[in-house]
Amino acid sequence: MIDATFGFVLLAWALAGASPGPATLSIAGAAMQQGRISGLATASGVLAGSVTWGIAAAFGMSAIMLAHGRLVEIIRYIGAGYLLFLGLKAARSALQDKPMKIGTINEASVSRHFLKGFLIHITNPKAIFALGAMFAVVMPPGSGIQDILTALFLLFLVSAIVFLSYGLLFSTSGAIAIYVRLRRWIEGGFAAMFGYAGFKILTSRLV
Repeated sequence: MIDATFGFVLLAWALAGASPGPATLSIAGAAMQQGRISGLATASGVLAGSVTWGIAAAFGMSAIMLAHGRLVEIIRYIGAGYLLFLGLKAARSALQDKPMKIGTINEASVSRHFLKGFLIHITNPKAIFALGAMFAVVMPPGSGIQDILTALFLLFLVSAIVFLSYGLLFSTSGAIAIYVRLRRWIEGGFAAMFGYAGFKILTSRLV
């Protein structure tokens, strides 16, 4: 049964989700570079990845992955490689001295941003272990399916608020104006942070 303690878990979940990381950086970058629709599309992709891992963790996938270390390693290398690729793209953009243009939004570009957000989250194996550990704390043995689904809904509601807020906040005219003025510095910062995140996934213990 979900009790008042779960409120503190939700608060911690919100703070963790809002802290700078590959997912929030990708949302902010898309919003500043391509506008609100792209930022929200990226946020929706990140949320979809979070939902996927959350459902998997709630129904024991994290335990299965713990028993199959090779699967974790495969996801680790794919995720690290993707983050390093994004870092390289940001570095190349930072080195190019060209005027900033807000891209034209179409169905294909929205799909690309959604897929980018989804891949950033789904290729991070640390996400499912964090969710699995959290469920172990808040869901006592014998918890019913209704409690599990309620916990999932509340967690994803908090995630949606955090990620979509990033997309809205960084797509404001003020945020875009700052990006246009400081584009090369911001892209350089993105390159460094994506590269660092990829390196950390490669070198840190996941379990």
